[in-house]
Amino acid sequence: MPRLPSRLPPDSLAFALLQAARIHLAVLGGQSLADGQLGRVEAVARPAVQDLVYGSLRRYGRGDFLLGRLLDHPLAAEDIRCLLLVALYRLETRPEAAHTVVDQAVRAAGELADGRFRGLVNGVLRNYLRREAELLAALAADALASSQHPAWWLAELQRAYPEDWPAIVAADNAPPPMALRVNRRRGSRAEYRQRLAAEGLAARPFGEAGLALDRPLPVDRLPGFAEGWASVQDPGAQRAAELLDPAPGSRVLDACAAPGGKTAHLLERAEVDVLALDLKPARCQRVSANLERLGLTATVRAADCTRPDRWWDGQPFAAILADAPCTASGVVRRHPDAKWLRRAEDIERFAATQARILDALWPLLQPGGKLLYATCSLFPAENSEQVARFLARQPLARRRHEELLLPTAEHDGFYYCLLAKPA
Repeated sequence: MPRLPSRLPPDSLAFALLQAARIHLAVLGGQSLADGQLGRVEAVARPAVQDLVYGSLRRYGRGDFLLGRLLDHPLAAEDIRCLLLVALYRLETRPEAAHTVVDQAVRAAGELADGRFRGLVNGVLRNYLRREAELLAALAADALASSQHPAWWLAELQRAYPEDWPAIVAADNAPPPMALRVNRRRGSRAEYRQRLAAEGLAARPFGEAGLALDRPLPVDRLPGFAEGWASVQDPGAQRAAELLDPAPGSRVLDACAAPGGKTAHLLERAEVDVLALDLKPARCQRVSANLERLGLTATVRAADCTRPDRWWDGQPFAAILADAPCTASGVVRRHPDAKWLRRAEDIERFAATQARILDALWPLLQPGGKLLYATCSLFPAENSEQVARFLARQPLARRRHEELLLPTAEHDGFYYCLLAKPA
């Protein structure tokens, strides 16, 4: 993939601000961060660019509010507007380097719109520094802007969680925690915790095989990562394999498997025969690559799980994981672009897809089998209400366990419902 062009030194803050502004602009234009734009940035600049992109997107509502008071009229040059949003994020999080941030943002502006807005960028950022206390007081008084969520999203949270929505919003706006899942095929959690400690990395245990790191770090700093000793996986996501808990030797379907973390966890826990499906071949390649690193084996196929006539061999499954596509409203701090790419009508669209998946997979489950329906959404239409509609269509199905995890400092947001078919 071609690099994003620039004449600036790749190790400079100006370069990082420029590339972050370009990616921020692409997101506001409808592109997902999952499209791989960060991979096009020079490796030396990638950590700084990632921080600027993710941080400014988490705070987009905040930055948009501030710019509305710093600009006399809307700015037609959207790339300059995104540069200002990224620079404001940097000023707020690195106030001790304010002079450098302004200087480097002006240098970055020199490579956009023929350099015509360098004076504007300099003026807006210096004006922010002069008026910071006044502007932040106005921000704090504006409930929508300070929430840093779209109005419709905030309204959904307030409706569903009248007591908990402030804590959800706060969690959404914070950087995500980093947790690991130890591959028991390689060694015990205690052994791996000792390996981390030997590298000066503190971690505390959770769940069956999890370790919560005290601070995030690149995976290449994790001992034994390339050899498959551990995977990065949120504590909430690790609940899926624990709840489905297929018996050794059973036939298991992971219907929406990419990128493969839950598939791998199932295989690490027990000797099971797993068929992992995903719609796109490229995503299936990620599943296969993850399994290979971990020393695990499954059958991986690119297929639409709602069309079993095209891939199912007629042999029923003892356990099915339906980790359904959703709004990702429970993991938005990891995917901050989702807040600004999603629309209110997407809830209904995802709910329709989820219903098709449940209806297609239920006949594939053997009598006495179990199906775990999972989402990383907080919206009831995709979760408890979705299951209630399914149970109305399948009155013999039994809801064995239901679990909602709201995002906290410890884990992301997830919904699980374990459904059982009568024997």
